[in-house]
Amino acid sequence: MKIALVHDYLTQCGGAERVFELLCKRYPEADIFTSVYDREQTIDLGSRVVNTTFLQNIPGATQYFRLMAPLYFPAFRSLDLEAYDLIISSSTSFAKAVRKRPGARHVCFCHNVTRFLWDTETYLREYGDYRYFARIIELIFDMMRRVDLTYAQEPDLYIANSSVVARRIQSIYGKRAIVINYPIDTGKFLFSNSKDDYYLASARMISYKRLDIIVEAFNWLGWRLLISGNGPERERLKSKALSNIEFVGHVTDLQRTQLFANAKSVIVAALEDYGLVPVEANASGTPVIAFGAGGVLDTQVPGKTGVFFKRQTPESLQTALLESREIYWDYEDIREHAVSNFSEQAFFSKVEKVIDQACSYQLSNCI
Repeated sequence: MKIALVHDYLTQCGGAERVFELLCKRYPEADIFTSVYDREQTIDLGSRVVNTTFLQNIPGATQYFRLMAPLYFPAFRSLDLEAYDLIISSSTSFAKAVRKRPGARHVCFCHNVTRFLWDTETYLREYGDYRYFARIIELIFDMMRRVDLTYAQEPDLYIANSSVVARRIQSIYGKRAIVINYPIDTGKFLFSNSKDDYYLASARMISYKRLDIIVEAFNWLGWRLLISGNGPERERLKSKALSNIEFVGHVTDLQRTQLFANAKSVIVAALEDYGLVPVEANASGTPVIAFGAGGVLDTQVPGKTGVFFKRQTPESLQTALLESREIYWDYEDIREHAVSNFSEQAFFSKVEKVIDQACSYQLSNCI
């Protein structure tokens, strides 16, 4: 069976990209496709050939990839995947639009519905210039929503990372999704039983990640905070941060694992539909302090692996941070929780069963 692996764009290294990296490792003979690719800024694919679209030839495409949103659907539609029996897409937006030949199967790992289209105000609210262009942006996005709904019908099967995402896929796209919690690569994370005197936030610097809450809370507390990652919010956040907060930018995988292993806690202020960062922190033996909604309700055990704060405010986060100081954390138990519940073995056992059933169903309908 010839397999194609397709991802929205490989220009960053977030949770969706890390799941795609696992898929690439699981299917080493599969061909890889994406819209634009920046080898230096994304997951390590070794010597694998990465096939891109016409967008790759646009100057600055990998740096300003978000600005090309209206072009992604035609870019993915232009890919020739006629030769493939199985297409596995990894998508929060565009890759689900790829064409397949009659008789082939398309399984979509949908990390979310296209968030900037269906939750535009939340996604863009803190981009400084958004309000000046809101009317024209809304006209473009309204057209793109109709296209998104059309191409959302392309996959034969959706796999969602959480029940929250599955409900959203059903509500917006009218498609049923099977829930399989995404895994971590436990071999990539270091465990440390002793922690340094710093907290860590690791996220793309975009508005819905709510790093502004974390900065304000640590400005008030004066505790040391490291923030890894890049994005359009970086300069605005730096302008608000006091000297106890350090922006370390893009880090290598080794640096990232060291930061996770040695942090006192990892802070997550976003409402995440699933969120790999809390599980990755736990795999390092590190507790999580997170906004108590969405995916963390499935992955964290309060008082054992983390602490929740109730509101997305600096004050609520400060309360949780102070509470965490009073808890005795068993770092080995924290790691065991992550390894036993979110391993690759458990994940791919479920995934391959679902894919086998999907392919067998297609084959039986063709006989």
